[in-house]
Amino acid sequence: MLNHEETLDLVFRALGDRTRRSLVERLVRGPASVSELAEPLTMSLAAVVQHLQVLESAGIVRSEKVGRVRTCRIEPEALRAAEHWLGRQRTAWESKLDRLGDFLTGPETTEGNPS
Repeated sequence: MLNHEETLDLVFRALGDRTRRSLVERLVRGPASVSELAEPLTMSLAAVVQHLQVLESAGIVRSEKVGRVRTCRIEPEALRAAEHWLGRQRTAWESKLDRLGDFLTGPETTEGNPS
């Protein structure tokens, strides 16, 4: 079983590709077949399937086959883990920037400087 850090690595690696991000953006609106996902893209169906396999390996997408149609859908838990990690980073940076802002707007007059 993968630990939390390895899972995040897979998610961010999968989302590091523009095509995979566009597939995720489409799937956020609802499930779609592989052919529906491939339709607007300028690549072969096999290439789209490879991108979907990367997303599936990262836990971002789940697919199921019924007859000849493979339907994909988002698995929100993997995206929530990434969102949670990004939120913690944002909070840490906001705190640091707030302290910097306080320092920079501190007392404007010091000894030896006229007011």
